Amino acid sequence: MTVASQVKTCVASLKGAQASLEQFALETENQDAKSLFTSAAQQTQQILDQVESRVQELENQEPQYKGF
Repeated sequence: MTVASQVKTCVASLKGAQASLEQFALETENQDAKSLFTSAAQQTQQILDQVESRVQELENQEPQYKGF
């Protein structure tokens, strides 16, 4: 497995984790838990933005990885 495909797999996993955190925040009645899940989802989005930026760099450097 290439680095580019591994990074893209990581992006997919991060998106899943973020979606789960957002869902937990919506479903809980506990305000402390809601705040924790919301904060974690926001932090995950920041990480996701950085990793997706790296995917763009990889695709620009190695065009054969586009679309994988």
